Amino acid sequence: MNAPSGIATTASLPAGYYNAALDLLDRNVAEGRGDKVAVIDDAGRYTYGDLTARANRFANALSDLGIRRGERVLLALHDSVDFPTAFLGAIKAGIVPVCVNTLLTPKDFDFMLEDTGATALVVSQAILGQFTPILDRHRPADGGMLQHVVVSGAADEGALTVEALLASAPAQHQPALTVADDICFWLYSSGSTGTPKGAVHIHSSLMRTAELYARPILGITEDDVTFSAAKLFFAYGLGNNLTFPFAVGATAVLMAERPTPAACFRRLTEHRPTIFFGVPTLYGAMLSGPDMPSPDDLALRHCVSAGEALPADLARRWKERFGVDILDGIGSTEMLHIFISNRPGDIAPGTSGRPVPGYEAKLVGEDGQPVARGEMGELFVAGPSACIMYWRKREKSLDTFHGRWTRTGDKYLETEAGHLAYCGRADDMMKVSGQYVSPFEVEGALVSHQSVLEAAVVAHEDADGLIKPRAFIVLREGIAGSEDLARALKDHVKAQIAPYKYPRWFDFVDELPKTATGKIQRFKLRRLDK
Repeated sequence: MNAPSGIATTASLPAGYYNAALDLLDRNVAEGRGDKVAVIDDAGRYTYGDLTARANRFANALSDLGIRRGERVLLALHDSVDFPTAFLGAIKAGIVPVCVNTLLTPKDFDFMLEDTGATALVVSQAILGQFTPILDRHRPADGGMLQHVVVSGAADEGALTVEALLASAPAQHQPALTVADDICFWLYSSGSTGTPKGAVHIHSSLMRTAELYARPILGITEDDVTFSAAKLFFAYGLGNNLTFPFAVGATAVLMAERPTPAACFRRLTEHRPTIFFGVPTLYGAMLSGPDMPSPDDLALRHCVSAGEALPADLARRWKERFGVDILDGIGSTEMLHIFISNRPGDIAPGTSGRPVPGYEAKLVGEDGQPVARGEMGELFVAGPSACIMYWRKREKSLDTFHGRWTRTGDKYLETEAGHLAYCGRADDMMKVSGQYVSPFEVEGALVSHQSVLEAAVVAHEDADGLIKPRAFIVLREGIAGSEDLARALKDHVKAQIAPYKYPRWFDFVDELPKTATGKIQRFKLRRLDK
């Protein structure tokens, strides 16, 4: 039997076969939810019956275009109904969708088309211009693999569009005979530490995240409405607003525009989602805005944070303002979603919580041996949603994947109560006065100051070549940086944590460099020293 334990084979496939798209879509129709709203996007509402038919039509259209099982289709799509249509439609046909960040540059997209060898590109009209300069070199006439460009949204005359493909394709589709361990889709790492890597996932991974995290930790049911500020191209967003709601027959609210506080509050009040997924930067910005709604205008029962560790002070202020805890956790592109988390009734502010049941975690020292409780070590995780490799990166794969264990590159320590506390990326750590300093700990002390909106801390050499912390600060609206404020922030940090950890230099900036998923790119700040 090739279906994963605990996940049923899809009824329309012979015994032993499994297709993730059928499990997420057709099962809802078979269980009587065909008329239930699956997706609300900026243009309208779509039932599970609608979405299943759209995915079937798209699967048929891809096959009609000559795209074969196992070939890659690059998806550069904003969050709308076309994303699950294309993503799940490709999976039904046994074609491999590769989801990419819509905020990248032509240079990035050029690399990804080359790396994937994609035979088709499905792209939102608003970002088609980012691809135009590079498309010709990927065409078969120039030795490339790209045969078709399909546009989501209005397009120039003669262009191939998603709607045109759907209009001409049948609504019934005979799915490919895939198994649980077949390659299903790829996601690219966010690039918070440099060059993106294609993480290759199998069919069973999607439902695993729902069964191990969404159901037991969030208690998600078909009555929930989800809304994720993190976009669907991101592993976090894909689980939040596609896998999780579709796994139980709930409703997902999709938003194409960037997740500003105003845009998020508008969806939270108009559609009244019950589960909201954000990142620490966004939660901080939402609390700093002038037009926060009343808690009575919202219907939230859970808020979730990932992408970066959540400062305890920020979690406290959100709970005081809206009456809902933020459940902080850690996930990764490699593991597909959150594998360590706080949970209702077991929240330890300033920590990522405990391993999600079904996952294992261990902290390893520089000698490769487990560290004692209270000591900092590198986090390794094991679980059934791990990707199987990085595409075309064998050495990096061997460095990251150690049997069933995945090396995260994050430094953690285990508290006396058994919670795991984030200390920073392994390559972000700095040694000050002979002792390791976590940038996250210093950043947490800084953002607890009333003048600070965001902070990032990196290592910087002083005149003697010794390493000390350097802080980049985004101040709250109406506050200006000054030497007096820098001195006040130094004193504030010394009062919060060990004095030797305070930043020696302060740079007041308008914004911090981040990935589209909200992770601070400290490596870009370190380059300012070069």
